[in-house]
Amino acid sequence: MSQIISPPIVPEATLRPLFVDLDGTLVKSDTLIDSLILLAREHPALLFALPGQLLRGRASLKAFVTSHVSLDVAHLPYNRKLLQFLHEECARGRAIYLATGADLHLAQSVAAHLGLFAGVLGSDSGVNLTGAKKLDRLRSQLNDGAYDYIGNDVPDLPLLVHATETMVADPSLRLRLRLRMRGIRPARTFDERGFPLFSILKAIRPLQWAKNLLVLLPLLLAHIFTIHRLSTALLAFCCFSLVASSAYVVNDLLDIEVDRRNLQKRLRPFAAGDLSAFTGVAIVVLFLLLAFFGARLLPVAFSGWLLLYLATTLAYSWSLKRIAIVDVLVLSGLYTLRLLAGSAATQTHISHWLAGFSVFLFLSLAIAKRFAEMQNHRSSGLAPRNGRGYLVADIEQLRSFGTASAFAAVVIFAIYINSSDEFMLYRHSQLLWLIMPLMILWLCRVWLLASRGELNEDPLVFALTDRMSLLIGVAIAAVTVLAI
Repeated sequence: MSQIISPPIVPEATLRPLFVDLDGTLVKSDTLIDSLILLAREHPALLFALPGQLLRGRASLKAFVTSHVSLDVAHLPYNRKLLQFLHEECARGRAIYLATGADLHLAQSVAAHLGLFAGVLGSDSGVNLTGAKKLDRLRSQLNDGAYDYIGNDVPDLPLLVHATETMVADPSLRLRLRLRMRGIRPARTFDERGFPLFSILKAIRPLQWAKNLLVLLPLLLAHIFTIHRLSTALLAFCCFSLVASSAYVVNDLLDIEVDRRNLQKRLRPFAAGDLSAFTGVAIVVLFLLLAFFGARLLPVAFSGWLLLYLATTLAYSWSLKRIAIVDVLVLSGLYTLRLLAGSAATQTHISHWLAGFSVFLFLSLAIAKRFAEMQNHRSSGLAPRNGRGYLVADIEQLRSFGTASAFAAVVIFAIYINSSDEFMLYRHSQLLWLIMPLMILWLCRVWLLASRGELNEDPLVFALTDRMSLLIGVAIAAVTVLAI
């Protein structure tokens, strides 16, 4: 049986001190931006004070923000490869220092959480400790002695150039080029960010665009299949998808702090630090410009519905989603709004049956999403921390709300089959009764799996990935075609 021999402890005096940057290096995100987002969520009125603080300097701005909000340093997106290296160096007896332009109080909180650093250098209300100022402070601490440094962007360049050993973590393209121009090759590189294009695709959630197919439904149910109407409906679908993706990005930016505490949502690109907030803002601006440029080619009424959708989703992301019951009513209303927008874009009539059916069906699915979240919390024994306004004790009440709403949708569909409206659209309307058991099967299955804790927190993702759901969908489509 072999014995593992630990490496000898090297005396601290024989090792050069190692200085590590925080933002973008030890942490994949920018803590100032994270703090500003948290400030916008918790104290939006204080945003008006930011310009005045910025006029006093970036150091004053950082101190002001840090004094009003506290980031959860335990759940920041740390660079795990770098963190492992720092633990190994600390075990060797090396003196490691956190040297950052972030506010000193925030930097000290990070250092206290990690327990790796022999000291902390950070900005205070008078000095923004970046670039040359950080280098001067570092040299004064070392009496111009040798040191090693780990950074990630151009502001770290003065320190990297004068370091004995240069190391980088998730380096920006600008820094790579500057180092190459100076003939400097980093001794170590700690890359952990995901592929940017993949992260962007993940952030805009193209799978969720399936919800926007509801824009096509009024035209399809009216049995109007002209090329002009279909192309108009597809353009409306694209506009809605771009606006929806913009809303998803805004939601993820506002929820960074909350998402990092969630085992699944902490992997979202902004929460994980794989995409910067500036990239998110650029995506939002670009997508909204494209969406409303395309909407100019459609009837004016469609642009009105699109603006209402955007305003409602932003209000939802900002505050409405934290109000119990109101949140699910808003979600179900957004589904119905898609139908109304599709009706306006294609200038087709939407029946009151379809409107009533959609309200109850989508209310049931929205409640199922909240129910699944609470069920997961109960299974894990953890109290909800997502600020949704629900308690684990609300599970049974949510179940009753959701199942009642599901069967209300089924009843409305049954009444529609017996109405005079469907006789004008379907030659074999009696076949529509075959849809009833299929609909009941799917809805009951959704709630059964939700009760077992086996439902994905988003019923739409479940429907698009579950084989039984897809088969039921194909069967309903086949019955509808045969009934025409």
